[in-house]
Amino acid sequence: MFNFFTVSIIFIFGMCIGSFLNVCIYRLPTSKSIANPSHSICPSCSRRIRFYDNVPVLSYIWLKGRCRNCNAPISFRYPLVELMNGIVAVALLFKFDLSLESLVYFAFISSLIVITFIDLDHQIIPDIITLPGIPMGLIASFALPTITLKASALGLLIGGGSLWFVAWAYNLIAHRDGMGGGDIKLLAMIGTIIGWKGVIFTIFASSVIGSCVGITMMLIKNKNMKFAIPFGPFLSIGAIAYVFFGSRFIAWYFG
Repeated sequence: MFNFFTVSIIFIFGMCIGSFLNVCIYRLPTSKSIANPSHSICPSCSRRIRFYDNVPVLSYIWLKGRCRNCNAPISFRYPLVELMNGIVAVALLFKFDLSLESLVYFAFISSLIVITFIDLDHQIIPDIITLPGIPMGLIASFALPTITLKASALGLLIGGGSLWFVAWAYNLIAHRDGMGGGDIKLLAMIGTIIGWKGVIFTIFASSVIGSCVGITMMLIKNKNMKFAIPFGPFLSIGAIAYVFFGSRFIAWYFG
């Protein structure tokens, strides 16, 4: 059991990384550099944000959700992402201890958080995350005691291949695209980290969750209305669920 000081440090570390994730979520879809400018700026007035106004979560509360310079509202997403990432860091600490495995999963889930919010906003999954993430996932398999290089490679092939086949079949039948290439590359990346069993779990969980959300939205809006729902967030949720609960599910299912 970890003491309060250790948990607090890990939580603060996670929130600080969450602050950087907000930069990625804002800048990557617009092809802006995440390194230049190195300081944070207000999206409304483009003024530099002072360091004491950039403390994760606390600054948002202190400023009452508004920019100090122009008084423009600050999206609640900023403290939400910071808080989420802090909670993820602590959850991984208790799940995998202070280990290289925990660090790998932290980087993995952080990237999924970025992908989720970008896909929700812009219906795109940036290649700059998924394409480098595939070879990095294969390399990371050496640091994961439950994932071998073979399982990682199978996860890549089954993850990317299964969605590619679904997209191809849908296009053949409906004569239009039903799934973007970003989803295919995302599941391929996911497969390198959690293996082929994790891919199967992720597809199942994301399909169930996505179907429930889609049906609910259709009932609320218009049952005859056709609209696009980004699938990336559901794939991300399924993959994160597998990291924390997948081993229990697999043991229960095959047992």
